[in-house]
Amino acid sequence: MDSRKKSVAKTISWRIIATLLTVPAVFALTRDVNISLGAGALDFALKSATFYVHERAWSKVDMDK
Repeated sequence: MDSRKKSVAKTISWRIIATLLTVPAVFALTRDVNISLGAGALDFALKSATFYVHERAWSKVDMDK
């Protein structure tokens, strides 16, 4: 079972990577820095919370049964 600390670290590291992909993708579509950064910030916040809950739920699953 993963610890909460490990889940937080995994959440943050993955969201940084994913956000570094989101911001330029939105910029490529909009050519607007403010929209791109806003989308990146919103993406980071919403998906961080979702990923953390998902990660904690999976940490309780015992696949060895």
